[in-house]
Amino acid sequence: MMAALRPGAFLLLLLFFLLLPPPLRAEEPSPEPPAPPEDRAAAGERLRSRPAPVTDVAKLCTCDLLVAQCDVNCCCDPDCSAADFSLFTTCSVPIVTGDSRLCSQKAAVYSLDVKANPPERVFQLIDHVNPSVFCIHATNYKQALYFPSPEMPTPENFDELFKKFGSAAFSAEPESWNLDSDAPNPSDANETYRYEYGVPIQTVDGFLRLPSPVVSSWCSDANPAGFLVNQATKCIRSVSVGKCGNIQAVSMLFYTNSSILAVPKSSQMVNITVQSVVIQSLNGMRTLLNSKDVLRHPMILDELCMNVVLGVSYHITYTDAGEIIEAAASFVLGAINKEALSVQQSFEISFTQVNTKPVPLSGNPGYVAGLPVRAGFKPQRYPFPIAVLLSSLVVSTNTYGQLTILQSTSNQDCLTAQGGRTPVLFGYNMISGCKLRITAAVKCQPLTQALLDLLKGQSFPEYVASFGNSQAENVHDWVPIIHLQNSEQSDNERIYNNFQSSCQIPVSLEIEVKWTKYGSLVNPQARIVNVTATTTTTTLKQLPSGRERTIPILSSVVFTDISSPAEPGYKAWPTINAKLPFDFFFPFV
Repeated sequence: MMAALRPGAFLLLLLFFLLLPPPLRAEEPSPEPPAPPEDRAAAGERLRSRPAPVTDVAKLCTCDLLVAQCDVNCCCDPDCSAADFSLFTTCSVPIVTGDSRLCSQKAAVYSLDVKANPPERVFQLIDHVNPSVFCIHATNYKQALYFPSPEMPTPENFDELFKKFGSAAFSAEPESWNLDSDAPNPSDANETYRYEYGVPIQTVDGFLRLPSPVVSSWCSDANPAGFLVNQATKCIRSVSVGKCGNIQAVSMLFYTNSSILAVPKSSQMVNITVQSVVIQSLNGMRTLLNSKDVLRHPMILDELCMNVVLGVSYHITYTDAGEIIEAAASFVLGAINKEALSVQQSFEISFTQVNTKPVPLSGNPGYVAGLPVRAGFKPQRYPFPIAVLLSSLVVSTNTYGQLTILQSTSNQDCLTAQGGRTPVLFGYNMISGCKLRITAAVKCQPLTQALLDLLKGQSFPEYVASFGNSQAENVHDWVPIIHLQNSEQSDNERIYNNFQSSCQIPVSLEIEVKWTKYGSLVNPQARIVNVTATTTTTTLKQLPSGRERTIPILSSVVFTDISSPAEPGYKAWPTINAKLPFDFFFPFV
């Protein structure tokens, strides 16, 4: 009976739900009329639109290296013919695309149909999809997709290009500087000014000028001198003898009449003093003037323009706080005749920190071929803290502590060569010598000491810098010089001379410098690891009265590369030494 009642109950429930009123709901806005088909197509086209590709991949070929010739297996080479393609074995560049960062772009696909007779090249232009999630879907900046061709200078646009790009390589023009240092600036009230590396040195009327050539070899006064930037420039200045007095750039006053600001945007000024004045004659001879306090202005004398500035050398002294405390200028003045239409000027600027002694370097860090080998002495207080390792040498020809050898002279006379030294240049094998005439009246002991002074100099250094920039404080960066003795006589002669009164005199000094390549394989640095000085002696027998003997004295330097073959090295895998807290697995363990 239950099975018979189920269809009736279902019909009653269906009738009950149909008779119920509909549920209440908020009033919906009336739908907008559908857009025409052409408007929807235009909107979709705007969403999908992007700039046309700048690079035509069908014309791009990265394996086309030969000009007007077919490159082997280069299927995109336009110089190859069908006969050339039939000889290809494969395509060296099978696919050519533009920017790989785009999500979708055109790609040129090249392949060979080896089943054809003869084999043919197959070219297809397909849509290449970048599978990367991070890709460029659309590019709206066309200039970012290629390198625009620079505008070539012409007589018509030269002034415009020079105004736009000429000063950018150096600095802004003086008009763009804020020279009103007395005007208060609220934002700069609590700021401490100092010169930093490369910042133009400011003066009361702009910046310190260091003339240099810009486009051509002619001088331009728009080049500022940067702080701590050592510069040396040469340029040509147009002059005329009749108007040399009116040309400011050839007068000493032009380079000294402006005061330097001690720090940027300050009222404290440092005057430029004249350190030295050298007069150069027409034949190139130079004379140092004793009086340097008087400014010499250009003047015309006997169809010559005198006191023309040929060279200026600035020397700036600064503190570790970036403050300039002293500025000096050295001048080279000369004369020009009426036939001269131009004059070459040289300019230089150097910087020295106060209470320090400048020491020239021979590399950074490794030695540079052709620069002097640096040498020095061990101070008396070693190994206690030392202030400087390079002590002043006795001879003035070795002021900067350089390893030197005997300097050869034109007449090869050792007596005239005494005192003359030439620096040892890194990487350059050198040999020098002279001839010594000995008479019977010469004493052994004074002669031996004189020859040692001739070969080694009055003060032969004890250490050599292992690097070109080794500092005096780093004692381990200095290599001691090993001294060896060698004799030209045989064993029998040595035994015989022990019983006879003989004189052993030094005749040669051989310096061997062993160096190696240090650092990475990409940029190895030259490092000195060993220096040996070998003095060779010979026996001087007693000469008969009235007789003379000539002995050659030699000094040489040899550089030996002892670098082992370079092998790439890899670091060891890191070891993991991690300790977990004692309750890390609580409450499971």
